[in-house]
Amino acid sequence: MAPKVFSYPKPFILESGITLPAYHLAYHVFGKLNTDQSNVVWIFHALTANSDPVEWWPGLIGTGNLLDPEKYFLVCVNMPGSCYGSIGPLENNPATGQPFYHDFPFFTTRDMIRAYQPLRQFLGIKKIKIGIGGSMGGQQVLEWAIEEPDLFEHIVPIATNAFHSPWGKAFNASQRHCIELDPDWLERHAQAGMRGMQVAREMALLSYRHPETYNLYQEDADINALGPYRSESYQAYQGEKLAKRFNAFSYYRLSQSMDSHHVGRNRGSILQALKKIKAKTHVISLQTDLLFPQKEQEFLAENIPDASFHSIPSVYGHDGFLLEYEAISAIINDFMREQDPSPRSSAMSPIKPYQS
Repeated sequence: MAPKVFSYPKPFILESGITLPAYHLAYHVFGKLNTDQSNVVWIFHALTANSDPVEWWPGLIGTGNLLDPEKYFLVCVNMPGSCYGSIGPLENNPATGQPFYHDFPFFTTRDMIRAYQPLRQFLGIKKIKIGIGGSMGGQQVLEWAIEEPDLFEHIVPIATNAFHSPWGKAFNASQRHCIELDPDWLERHAQAGMRGMQVAREMALLSYRHPETYNLYQEDADINALGPYRSESYQAYQGEKLAKRFNAFSYYRLSQSMDSHHVGRNRGSILQALKKIKAKTHVISLQTDLLFPQKEQEFLAENIPDASFHSIPSVYGHDGFLLEYEAISAIINDFMREQDPSPRSSAMSPIKPYQS
């Protein structure tokens, strides 16, 4: 299903001080908004995904799953700076009539959720039942729950943090360096920097996965082989795969967006910011997450009022937030039943309770 497009025709000021004369957002909606607006679920995607969560979170979202469009009104927006329909580097710069390319300003995660607010109003949504997202999507969930404390009834931040760590920033900076070293990166065309991005993606995978992931799935069958090795070809495949659907400009800018994430910026402190959250919060962690270590989610759960916490054992590292959908579904289902033991909640899903 093709995304819808929302256009905001007024000037929009970014945290950097840069003003865009207008912007537009690609988004998907599934299901129907009920009369009392008690069934809205806003889904936030991660770095290189799009606004169709049925495509990239199929075990959690879709007919017969926990977040079923037969029961819920599902909304997902392609984040600004991406390349799936929202304003981004390949769009034309109104000032020049030519594509932005390198001149596209990055949106902070706070800019992103502020850009979503007019869309929410356009859709007639005054209350959101559940806000859910993993990784960079979780960063946006937190920002919005702080910015508008009365908007969300429940939030589910998964494998995310209150601020992006020096460790995470170093990974992103190294990936940008890969792009910058591509000989054609400074050229102004859509394919510029693609070889660098492929290497950047290969580097990123090492932070998304875990040693056990590779040991389980990329072991060489022939112990006498001297190469090429299975893990070597796997890395190259993943870089090439992304190059077929993404561009280096978006990758570069969105990594800067992730680095900018800090809920305490201009709010006094991180703790003061987290204390503003009124939504019933359940923080989910992946025990083997190298990029967003479990201690970052423990920090969230300890400092968001009345938040609950659950940790999932997984061999998939950070990518477990996409792959461990059965465990995530069970945790959310239990959480929702505990917080809201209404007939609607108890009938959400036949999922078995999660056992850690």
